[in-house]
Amino acid sequence: MKKPRHVSAEEKALWDVVVKRTEPLEKPAAKLIRAAPRKPDVQAPAAPRKIPKFKVGQSVNHSADHDLLPSLGQQMRAAPVQMDQKAFGRLRRGKLKPEARIDLHGMTLAQAHPALTGFILRSAGAGHRLVLVITGKGKNRDDGNPIPTRFGVLRHQVPQWLSMAPLGGLVLQVTESHIRHGGQGAYYVYLRRAR
Repeated sequence: MKKPRHVSAEEKALWDVVVKRTEPLEKPAAKLIRAAPRKPDVQAPAAPRKIPKFKVGQSVNHSADHDLLPSLGQQMRAAPVQMDQKAFGRLRRGKLKPEARIDLHGMTLAQAHPALTGFILRSAGAGHRLVLVITGKGKNRDDGNPIPTRFGVLRHQVPQWLSMAPLGGLVLQVTESHIRHGGQGAYYVYLRRAR
């Protein structure tokens, strides 16, 4: 059995100071005046929303049923044009010829990212303005899991890499390529002019 610890005179004096400076959390019952408990504010429930009448076979507007993100192509078309409008129009029609290209087919994300970074840095250093980045359209790997797998991982990742450092400052515009250069499976990357 453990011996009880004795309190020293210093500890006792310190404790007395603490006791003098503190106030009890509750007053003694004789001095405490209890207020009647207040009833909580209860609001009447809102009237249920009326459901419009519906007949079997009636057409339904499903436009507000979901809020899915727009497709990657739609997002890129909605992005503001940073380059010259006339050159952009020629680019979209496939009239401009890429000065260099890289094919990322079959690469993993870990292999593709440094390959893309090196390619864009070398292209900018060589003074190229338009390069082609081939990602492929991707494989449909959806195996029925509750969380769908992304279609074309590289296709989705490359535009993000091109907007981040160290490439973001070199890239002026990214857009899907014309069908003659790969369509949805490739990107035109228009680089800033070297200064």
